[in-house]
Amino acid sequence: MLRRRFLLAPVVAAAGPFVLRGATLSMKERVNRAMTAQDLDRPPFSLWHHFGLKTAEAHAARTLEFHNTYRTDIVKVMSDFPYPAVTSGRWYQLKVESNPYPDQIHALELIRDGIRGTAYIIETVFNAWNVAQKLSSKEEVLRLKQENPQALVDALDAINRSLIEHARKALASGASGILFSVANANAAELSLPDYERFSRPFDKRFLDAIANAKLNILHLHVEPPYLARFKDFKVPILNYSRVVSGIGIADARQEFPTWVIAGGIDEVNYRKLTVQDLQRQWRSAALEAGRTFILTPGCSVPNDCTPEELERLAKAVGA
Repeated sequence: MLRRRFLLAPVVAAAGPFVLRGATLSMKERVNRAMTAQDLDRPPFSLWHHFGLKTAEAHAARTLEFHNTYRTDIVKVMSDFPYPAVTSGRWYQLKVESNPYPDQIHALELIRDGIRGTAYIIETVFNAWNVAQKLSSKEEVLRLKQENPQALVDALDAINRSLIEHARKALASGASGILFSVANANAAELSLPDYERFSRPFDKRFLDAIANAKLNILHLHVEPPYLARFKDFKVPILNYSRVVSGIGIADARQEFPTWVIAGGIDEVNYRKLTVQDLQRQWRSAALEAGRTFILTPGCSVPNDCTPEELERLAKAVGA
């Protein structure tokens, strides 16, 4: 046995009984086996943060460098390019865009060519409510909700249909799934009745439109009263922050017994965590989630993480 694998063996053994000993899986094999509750050599993992770069080429190059440096099993592509604003009229007088993020699509094509089929690529899409806030402001969206709710619904519908167009292009450009970010399933953003009216129909419609993709991920900023409202969504993977939400992995597993759970790592305090801390969080989450589990943060880790801090998660799992 190689020395590194020998040293890793106690760590892997402590994470749970579902270990494929004496084998090294490819990145895709590891994800496939986690999705179908098969034995693993170690958990598939990923992490991410925003790069905020201005060109498709720079975005693609940094994404590939990040993946290669930190040896992530899934290439989670961030989305930092702006949605097209109206050129005349009010911000909410929007039309459906057939290609709202052309730079992001070009970046995905470059990433696909750089990965050469060795790992799955996941595109990031923020939901229509979040895009509306970026086009105006949180206060302006809430004001429109009060003063002209139909105008807001119409704007959200146009955005959502544009996001579906983008998602389909992303999947055709090499992505194996969409991480769909729903950041407003909590009282700080929307009451539960308002979420039901102004966000849930669009969020569900988006995921229904791309339900055939292999690795769609529902990423939630969620509180307990909202969680059950997602049980009928057509998506195989749930990702959320157990630190921010206060929802334990075991509780999420009870709500979503057939879904894959991605999470377990404290993204808020990530910079302070040692390799041993990360291993403890991995073991705890894996035991609660069971066999269908992917190790990730609950959201993006801080953008100012140092290379040494980012490297710790790969070290923790022995990647």
